[in-house]
Amino acid sequence: MATEGEKGEVKLLGVALSPFVVRVRIALAVKGIDYEFIQETMHPKSELLLKSNPVHKKIPVLIHNGNPVCESMVILQYIEEAWGNKTPNLMPKDPYDRAIARFWAAFVDKIFPSLRGVFTGQGEQLQKAVEDSVTNFLLIEEALRTNESFAGKAYFGGDEMGLLDVALGGLSAFIKGLEKATDTVLIDTEKMPLLSAWMDRFCLSDGVKEVMPDLTKQAEFTSTRRASMISPPTTN
Repeated sequence: MATEGEKGEVKLLGVALSPFVVRVRIALAVKGIDYEFIQETMHPKSELLLKSNPVHKKIPVLIHNGNPVCESMVILQYIEEAWGNKTPNLMPKDPYDRAIARFWAAFVDKIFPSLRGVFTGQGEQLQKAVEDSVTNFLLIEEALRTNESFAGKAYFGGDEMGLLDVALGGLSAFIKGLEKATDTVLIDTEKMPLLSAWMDRFCLSDGVKEVMPDLTKQAEFTSTRRASMISPPTTN
């Protein structure tokens, strides 16, 4: 018998190369949830987006049975609760392990401002943003090495991917594209062997590789967007 989560229509409003949209697409894919992907125009923003997310007016938006759910991390947890009978389980059963997963998933979101600094920065600002990003990734590397919830396991979620895998993994193509666009190294294979190996393993996982953005397209898009943001305005 189908649960409430399995009934009805599922739509995802977003942009294919957005790391936050990728997060949601990964969660839907690995759980085997059928949905319609609606490409958002952004410039101008569609009426559907403005209606579905009137507060932030941002993507992604999951629309389930006509009800919009906004913010990628909120959407991931909604997916787990609405389709909790579908594996993999994104949240551990143990309360402490759930708290650890939520803590590190929130930490991943706090990394993004430094990554944005890499995206928009030049000169000293770029270098500072790279250093801040590397420092944050080294903390995740250390957690993979020493945290009993993660150490020695294929994924942060254990034998199967969980919330933290999807939260961080959704950024992987963006991170790799950013490295190419800025000629920087954010995740060093020598300094972060565990994190680097995890990222490679995650990106090749069933369900993930099918929705992960093409790295060439991601790098080209990142380079173009970065150039448009850092170039001085033209004058007549």
